Amino acid sequence: MAISGMTGFARVSGEAEWGSWYWEARSVNGRGLDLRMNLPSGLEPVEQSVRKAACSLLDRGNLQIALRIDLSAGEDVVVNEPVLQTLISAYERAEGALATGPALATLMTVKGVVEAENRSVRDLVEVEGALQALTETGHDMLSKLKDARLEEGSSLQGLLLGQLSEMGKLTRQASEFSDIQKSSIAEKYRARISEFDTEGLVSDERLVTEIAILAAKADVTEELDRLEAHVSRGIGMLEAGGAIGRDLGFLAQELNREANTLCSKSASLDLTNVGLALKSTIDQFKEQAANVE
Repeated sequence: MAISGMTGFARVSGEAEWGSWYWEARSVNGRGLDLRMNLPSGLEPVEQSVRKAACSLLDRGNLQIALRIDLSAGEDVVVNEPVLQTLISAYERAEGALATGPALATLMTVKGVVEAENRSVRDLVEVEGALQALTETGHDMLSKLKDARLEEGSSLQGLLLGQLSEMGKLTRQASEFSDIQKSSIAEKYRARISEFDTEGLVSDERLVTEIAILAAKADVTEELDRLEAHVSRGIGMLEAGGAIGRDLGFLAQELNREANTLCSKSASLDLTNVGLALKSTIDQFKEQAANVE
């Protein structure tokens, strides 16, 4: 299963005898699924169907969906007979005869006498197949939006796997430097003691004990083991796919915690530099993980 991003755009249009329309959806990052729909009034069944489909298809993101409809002019006309009769009466009084032929045709062109019947979006409920066509294209729009988010997810997956691979490489380097760190601590401590203990008052047993305590405090084996485990878990999550955005965010926190501890325990410049490089890569990982659904 692939992973999905949360950013996407989709537009789907349709046309029928009664008019034309288009759906448009925009999606950006969000902690949960925040869905806002803007449809003409009177289309509640369409809105409910598309909303339900969106909730089943998407898990996270701030989503805005809009439907725009352009109705065709109605074929039926309405004759305002009172207005027409008033005009005919006025004509008869002026001419002394019933208005016929071209005179009547002229009267029919007067504004307000003959008007096309205006359609309303609410009337689409009575038009066979109209709501179904709107609903189907709404679902098509959601599918296109999902495809756009999956495309973003594919790019994110490559970036995140690359960053986890880099973390694994840095963790192995840190492991090599941690072994050297133990002997370095012993050498530095012995040199420091010999500098002040010119009379040899500190016994070898005491020296070994103190060095062991310092080495234990600087031991980063557990941190390195956990870092390696977190990296392995992250790779497994990305390969399994699905809605893993929240889990990746939590994983980034755990990785950062171990990297901070590694730096605080470091007694060598080499290990500190590796720890800082780890922190930088983890920060990049966290930023990208925030875009995953």
